[in-house]
Amino acid sequence: MGRYRAGKGRALKNSRRHRLREFQMNPEDRFYSACLDPSGYARGLKQRTCGKILGYFCSYAPVELIHAAGLHPFRILGGKGEIRLADAHLQSYCCSLVRSGLEAALNGSLDFLDGAVFPHTCDSIQRLSDIWRLNAGFEHHFDVVLPVKLNTLSARRYMAEVLNGFRKELEQAFQVEITDEALWRAIRDYNVIREKLESLYGLRSFNPSLFDPSAVHRITAAAMFMEPGAFLKDISEYLGNVEPGVLGGTGSGRKRLVLSGGICSHPDIYDLLARAGADVVWDDLCTGTRWFEEKAEEDGRDPIGALADRYMARSVCPAKHADVRARAGELADTVRRHRADGVVFLMLKFCDPHAFDYPYLKRFLDEAGIASLLLETEDHPPAEGQLMTRFETFVDML
Repeated sequence: MGRYRAGKGRALKNSRRHRLREFQMNPEDRFYSACLDPSGYARGLKQRTCGKILGYFCSYAPVELIHAAGLHPFRILGGKGEIRLADAHLQSYCCSLVRSGLEAALNGSLDFLDGAVFPHTCDSIQRLSDIWRLNAGFEHHFDVVLPVKLNTLSARRYMAEVLNGFRKELEQAFQVEITDEALWRAIRDYNVIREKLESLYGLRSFNPSLFDPSAVHRITAAAMFMEPGAFLKDISEYLGNVEPGVLGGTGSGRKRLVLSGGICSHPDIYDLLARAGADVVWDDLCTGTRWFEEKAEEDGRDPIGALADRYMARSVCPAKHADVRARAGELADTVRRHRADGVVFLMLKFCDPHAFDYPYLKRFLDEAGIASLLLETEDHPPAEGQLMTRFETFVDML
């Protein structure tokens, strides 16, 4: 009993120290802290609130339902350490997100999680769900098998049924009731967060010099780790202190780029591109615009229907289908809308869906007269010198 009390006392002291450090930080410091050490943030949150935390891998995870259940949704983006334990369960040609995510679960780096949610997207994530369930040892596990084809009425009905099923699973697993009122509150919270992130991106597109090269990336990543209420408070304060300035458009003479791909967990890429003479002004990433674009309608009677409609309306990733030209057309429109000079594709090595899409996207951009560069990455980016050479060459070509 004495050991328990001592341990509890240390936890309380650590929690107080964490609260004091957070109190002394400004919003930008808190964003950076959460982005640089998301596991540390989650552990601190759990100590302070004694709440439950559910991890998720994909931007199609229904975070509003998790939030409405009184749980904290936490985006799993893998890690950058050595892969040892996961290799016993996975083939070497699985992408680094899957391998490092499983490694973190097996080595205890994700010990603050109470479970995980797996929207079935690519084959590797589907297989990871099975391996995770059998080996990771977490109490709760949820599979959310959303439709792949998103352009039919039957897909919309199926989408709503899956979301309703997930709602019931959460209620049963955590002995809670997810009322419509709670779900509407969660929808409103995330709608405002998405609106703020869209404003942040809009300011960067208007005047990239307002922010450090990697600042917008870190803030967007922090939104996937931080408690929604805390993030909303901080992002509102942060945006209130940003002066739009007068240097809009392309007056700086620097090149403007759009990033496209899956996840981006390498903020140094933004800094290197800036040193090469280019600014990232927008993106088509599942850790970027695809996470926050499209808000759910708030004026209906059916919150599940509002969530289903949002998923049907947002831009698709390679694991979903809406139209044979949807992704390429939207990417080209994004480049034109933000007066960008080119596209840098960020592709995780062994990511089959993005690898299948890339030739068609490149051909479409070539025909539209839009230059592009392909950068294949893993949990560690290529050497800085190699990257700088490629980036400088591409920017000079533009």
